[in-house]
Amino acid sequence: MLEIIKPGLETSIQDYPGRIGYWNQGFPPSGAMDNWSFRLANLLVGNDVGAPGLEAQYMGPTIKFGADAVIALTGADMMSKLDGEAVPNWESIPVKAGQTLVMGPAIKGARGYLAVAGGIDAPHWLGSASTFHKASVGGLDGHAIQAGQALPVKTGIGGTPGRRVKEANRPELSTTKEWIVEAVRGPNDDWIDEAAHKQFADTKWKLSARSDRTGYRLEGPDWTFTEKATNKLPENGDFPSNILDQGYPLGAINLGGQTPIILVNDGPSMGGFICPYTVPSVGFWKLGQAKPNEHLVFDIVSVDEAQSRRRAMDAQCSENSLENA
Repeated sequence: MLEIIKPGLETSIQDYPGRIGYWNQGFPPSGAMDNWSFRLANLLVGNDVGAPGLEAQYMGPTIKFGADAVIALTGADMMSKLDGEAVPNWESIPVKAGQTLVMGPAIKGARGYLAVAGGIDAPHWLGSASTFHKASVGGLDGHAIQAGQALPVKTGIGGTPGRRVKEANRPELSTTKEWIVEAVRGPNDDWIDEAAHKQFADTKWKLSARSDRTGYRLEGPDWTFTEKATNKLPENGDFPSNILDQGYPLGAINLGGQTPIILVNDGPSMGGFICPYTVPSVGFWKLGQAKPNEHLVFDIVSVDEAQSRRRAMDAQCSENSLENA
């Protein structure tokens, strides 16, 4: 058991790839925001890459261990300490029954991950243990972990301490408060004009504090539109960015009025706004590690290039990325 002394800020049980195949019923994928770091944490402790673990955002939890275990911390640097002694990220670490892990504030990155050998024993709901806060499903009780809660851990996998992720295979967290994030055109790129396309690529978009696992609001200049957006049938809506309800891809940069909102893991599946660009899955780990008031700069790539980069990222999430510490 993992006894939760302090829960941190919306620390939740997540898995990978999340709840797939139910978006048409109103249930998004959820799952780890930075799935690169999440998968590496599981590999370090000998789990399947998708086993349930903890995602902590901005401020991590304090956890007391009820039994000996092997754990790994990846993602954001939360200055974690085990019984007061600093513990490294990106390594598998032995813990003893009765020891206490404190994951503090994220000083680099935004989301930290904790994997335990065996994985957290959370029930699957529609094929996933991932927590979807807004519908109160997944995890243990459908919400972030709570103080006093005990999280069961599956047995049968002992884990091997003293393994680490090679430095070349770790995601490189920004130290400049600026993130270069991939974006592909579409599905509604023909609704904004060439000036808006250039402006989108040239702007440092500020990540608003009004952002969460549903959507990332961006602050920046106003958009300009093509005739298709301004001279349209009335059922498309009054504002240029209004459109007949359509399906949204995961990662869609949804233009609500003049406010671009990136639809992330817990986002909606459809609506009545255009999506001029989409962040492909290879860019999601950067979104997961960006903090409010930091800036996103978009690297416009083709679908083929985005897929190639995703394959390269997936190759990093393998045993070949590990070595003895």
